[in-house]
Amino acid sequence: MAYETDVLIIGAGPTGSTTALALANSGVRCHIVSRGNWMADSPRAHITNQRANEVFRDLGIAEDVARYASPWELMGDTTFTTSLAGPELIRMRTWGTGDDRRGDYLRASPCGMVDIIQPLLEPILFQKAAEKGATFAFNTEYVSHAQDSDGVTAVLRDRLDGREYTVRARYMVGADGARSSVVEHLDLPIEGRMARAGTVYTIFNADLSRYSRHRPSILNWIVTPDASFGEIGMGLLRAVRPWTQWIAGWGFDINKGDPDLSESSIREKIKILIGDPAIDPDIVRTSVWYINQAYVTQYSRGRVFCGGDAVHRHPPSSGLGNNTCVQDGHNLGWKLAYAVKGWAGPKLLESYSQERAPVGKQVVQRANQSRLDYAPFNACFRVQGADNPVAAGIARFRDPGPEGVAARKAVQTALDLKQTEFNAQGVEMNQRYESAAVIPNKAAEPETWRRDRDLYHQPTTRPGAKIPHAWLVGSDGRRISTLDVTGKGLFTVVTGLAGTAWRDAVRRLDLPFLRVVVTGSPEAQDLYCEWQRLREIEEAGALLVRPDGVVAWRDREGTSDVGDAEERLSAAIRAVLDLPNFSAISREKQPEPSKPSGTPLFA
Repeated sequence: MAYETDVLIIGAGPTGSTTALALANSGVRCHIVSRGNWMADSPRAHITNQRANEVFRDLGIAEDVARYASPWELMGDTTFTTSLAGPELIRMRTWGTGDDRRGDYLRASPCGMVDIIQPLLEPILFQKAAEKGATFAFNTEYVSHAQDSDGVTAVLRDRLDGREYTVRARYMVGADGARSSVVEHLDLPIEGRMARAGTVYTIFNADLSRYSRHRPSILNWIVTPDASFGEIGMGLLRAVRPWTQWIAGWGFDINKGDPDLSESSIREKIKILIGDPAIDPDIVRTSVWYINQAYVTQYSRGRVFCGGDAVHRHPPSSGLGNNTCVQDGHNLGWKLAYAVKGWAGPKLLESYSQERAPVGKQVVQRANQSRLDYAPFNACFRVQGADNPVAAGIARFRDPGPEGVAARKAVQTALDLKQTEFNAQGVEMNQRYESAAVIPNKAAEPETWRRDRDLYHQPTTRPGAKIPHAWLVGSDGRRISTLDVTGKGLFTVVTGLAGTAWRDAVRRLDLPFLRVVVTGSPEAQDLYCEWQRLREIEEAGALLVRPDGVVAWRDREGTSDVGDAEERLSAAIRAVLDLPNFSAISREKQPEPSKPSGTPLFA
């Protein structure tokens, strides 16, 4: 049967473009369609966490992202202040920049956090996918689809001339956003509700360097009677391009109808948030968006898979949205590539929903809870029953008397609670997959969390977790991460110098998607002994690491018998890929992935 493309992707956002880049890197044909004329035209998502940056590193675009992003150190503190120019109330060290957390972030990953707005990130992903062979069509909308046992036939419409036509593909990906037509047509189950609260966002230009350069902060919460509406109860000034382009945001009561979006009203509120009447903001655009709290519990049906905002719909609190979208695409991309090449059976594709749906649910719940967790701040900065609760609350907060002492003591507890939004490294990095594509250790004890699971990353080589980061040293003397010698579209067997049986077993299996990394060899020296401390297996043991960096299987003790190693490894790979045997797999080797530069996003 003739296919016009292997994978048709509906939507060119972070999920669609990440999926396309992963497929294109693997040499799989894919076609992206987008109903828009180009990429995102507003700076929606921006916080980019370590796990997303690890994905970008794997896909070969980390340096491009770093070039256009605001660096980690500028994300800095989050302020709570009466206005940007006015007296501060409290300040919080966020995104791992504090003295007490920076080491945790440096140990966890070769990548730091950065701040890159969606209109800058999406073109990087899209361009690299196109350079690698992905085709595309803008001003094109999805209409419907039908699927059979061999593929998917999608009806598309050219929005410029109204012409409808069909595209035949082996698989289809619905990455068409929070109002996903693909999800609707598949009738995927959705839990939660949409539009439970509302927010006004205004993009404006103004040079506010004098108020931000000395205290770099991407987010500034404004406690003022004039912006105390909505669920959070504070206004927001968010830096888009430090420190000259901003977003001003404030909530509104959706039960009272649409907010006042007149220019005079918007300009007045922006001036209140800035607190400097001499500054005249250049207003670019004003929009209204609504707080969603909904997630899809099953991400696929047949040959159609959905990801991104189509399946997890939530506010930007905690900065998880774009990161989760990117990881959806990374998880799905390699699995579709293996299915297209005949390297995997149907259970591998089923594992996408098994692995990512629990993550999507967690993210939706965490983002909405982060909004609710502003309530303790409002209690500190408000006096209920006063003529002006916020003004009275600020006055009380600064009062030397007993009520002021109590309020200042209470705000410390409020700050501690917000660690789960602003320094939640565990939420971002501690994903544990349970699926048909992960083989758990027999009789393994449940994982014990040594510290708060939401706040702290816990590295482990347990199947279902991503391989821990440790610095190795290559043959040229440069540092490389364990993440650099795995992934890149291939399965990797990681063993030590004593694991010669695994090395020989990989050679005997001679699979085009399998390679071996021997730590301690000249190409991957464990000079710091970091990997030895983290690996949780004997030197003769082995890890089978998937193309997305997730440990699929491990043999902790190892074997000295090559035949035994080959048998164990073959059984594990066949189980993960849902293959009865390897007879249909061509032995033609895939191109070797480019060697990593060893340059981290931050040193």
